[in-house]
Amino acid sequence: MSYADDIFVKNCTDIIENGFSDKDLPVRPRWSDGTPAHTVKKFGIVNRYDLRKEFPILTLRRTAFKSAIDEILWIWQKKSNNIHDLNSHIWDSWADETGSIGKAYGYQLGVKHKYKEGEFDQVDRVLYDLKNNPSSRRIMTNIYTFADLSEMHLYPCAYSMTFNVSGNVLNGILNQRSNDVAVANNWNVVQYAVLLKMFAQVSGLIAGELVHVIADAHLYDRHIPVVKEMIKGERHPAPKFIMNPDVKNFYDFKVEDFALEGYEYNKLDSRFEVAV
Repeated sequence: MSYADDIFVKNCTDIIENGFSDKDLPVRPRWSDGTPAHTVKKFGIVNRYDLRKEFPILTLRRTAFKSAIDEILWIWQKKSNNIHDLNSHIWDSWADETGSIGKAYGYQLGVKHKYKEGEFDQVDRVLYDLKNNPSSRRIMTNIYTFADLSEMHLYPCAYSMTFNVSGNVLNGILNQRSNDVAVANNWNVVQYAVLLKMFAQVSGLIAGELVHVIADAHLYDRHIPVVKEMIKGERHPAPKFIMNPDVKNFYDFKVEDFALEGYEYNKLDSRFEVAV
């Protein structure tokens, strides 16, 4: 059975049974009807996924694989902060009349910085170091730029990646300040598993472990009844992940270069509303 399902069930059960409720506290997020969106949370959840064993996608419900990849390419490859460059509507609530989400996400990755080796943005610096300095302990990105927070329409949730090469294996740590577990947990895991695989392939490495560190892992109050039913569902084997082996340049990857073989999942009748 899918290991991603096991982790998801464990995390959700722990949050529901042992989490802290903010129902008596003032909160920023609101439901579409204006009601405060309260959560139950756990602090400091750490999950590990070995990408050499299986691809970490949920089967308890469908994770939109292609849309998740489209967004990660929008951020890391296009380095865009405009929803007109994105093929889904997941960022519409945070975009202005021009389509911009402010100086957030892809914008930060595209800012160039000076190094002794030359000028690089954060993505190109990672790609350079993976090929030229694989033993470095400084291969990382961070998009939580305090000077620009006031110009971001949403502060970054998944804000930092640290890469580490052990022999011919590329491992990564995703740091996330906040995670809407029902809506976005597996979405983020799928995205950064694919990103790790892309970076590994173009660097002549093998993708190893993805470690996901979440400061505030929470379930929204209106999601909990659906989650309780969802985690009782049938679990299926993890599908086979397929990536075009001919792509050797990170910027040549397209959504069409990725596929899942044998992806079985349970149909979820209820939709998870996103609190904004």
